[in-house]
Amino acid sequence: MAPAREVVRKEHGDIKSGMILIDQLEAVIGKGKDGYAWNAQGWYGGDIDRLWFKTEGESNFGERLESVEVQALWSRALDPWWNLQAGVRHDFRAGRDRSYAVLGVQGLAPYWFEVDGALFLSDKGDVTARIEAEYDLRLTQKLILQPAAELNFAAQDVPELGIGSGLSTAELGLRLRYQFVPEFAPYVGVNYERAFGDTADFRRAEGEKAGGLKFLIGIRSWF
Repeated sequence: MAPAREVVRKEHGDIKSGMILIDQLEAVIGKGKDGYAWNAQGWYGGDIDRLWFKTEGESNFGERLESVEVQALWSRALDPWWNLQAGVRHDFRAGRDRSYAVLGVQGLAPYWFEVDGALFLSDKGDVTARIEAEYDLRLTQKLILQPAAELNFAAQDVPELGIGSGLSTAELGLRLRYQFVPEFAPYVGVNYERAFGDTADFRRAEGEKAGGLKFLIGIRSWF
């Protein structure tokens, strides 16, 4: 029976597939210089094991990239709703590149909240963490309101990166998109980001504000 089960598994339960999701590709408009940002991820594999990548970044129009983050992860299904993820992350910053080991979980919480949480250990010994959550509220079949939140934490001060210990930053966003087809949906929105504690002090020392409100215009797409 074992050979027969293996044939069934390969032919009916071991199908490889993949997806690329550009969750956010947006212009960021606020006080000071306008900029742009992106947040995308993709995966390839079967029902249990997958290779996963994530990337996000931001900068101002007409300037060099301010920051780019790339993650390469192995993902293992814990159950139908949650995946355990482990791998590496690299941040590209002007003169301040840094690499991290990553351990996290990603999945669907009760009431259909999409949650992504991870712990990062850098090659300098810094320990940070991030948790993100978002929810799609369908106002109509094509009009979708997406509230989102992100919290970042650090176990210690990292002055060279402008990060303070404890809760370093928090973001709240609200995006309203119109889904012409499932694979293409332009949106408008707002995002409020705030730094706390020593992170806010580091920003003020650089002549920046601790936080502010920004308006967003972008697209969401997948293939």
